[in-house]
Amino acid sequence: MNARSVQHGEFTIERTYAASPRKLFRAWADPQAKRAWSACQDGMATIEHRMDFRPGGEEVIVNRGPGGAIHRFHGHYLDIVEDHRIVYGFSMDVDEQRLTASLATVQFLPGDAGTRMVFTEQLAFFDGLQTLQERREGTAVLFDNIALYLLEATAQ
Repeated sequence: MNARSVQHGEFTIERTYAASPRKLFRAWADPQAKRAWSACQDGMATIEHRMDFRPGGEEVIVNRGPGGAIHRFHGHYLDIVEDHRIVYGFSMDVDEQRLTASLATVQFLPGDAGTRMVFTEQLAFFDGLQTLQERREGTAVLFDNIALYLLEATAQ
């Protein structure tokens, strides 16, 4: 077992999507859309997804990883301004171990080429179970998934 510890970190990822702020915001706000892009590993199977998208609402995503580990996201929406921003706090667990607790802010900024999304996450990492680079890389995969989701949704 790792020694008990807590480390803090923060990162920001900016992406531009060829979609309106409204369409990109809906990809975060609509439960079916969110479920379509929210697995950060190939081979993840969704066991549970509940989403109450409103300030004070809760979201739970439980996935089984390819090796059988249970990955759990448990979030609470703190602030939502339609088509502009989402602020939420959440924890991430794998099996019975809490990896992190975070505060995330997603901003949707209109631009000439579509929408610039600015995602900032402030984290507490527990007991050396995950690193800032691992989280940043996993989050980047999610944002690649959003791009694919938007492309597929446009093609339909």
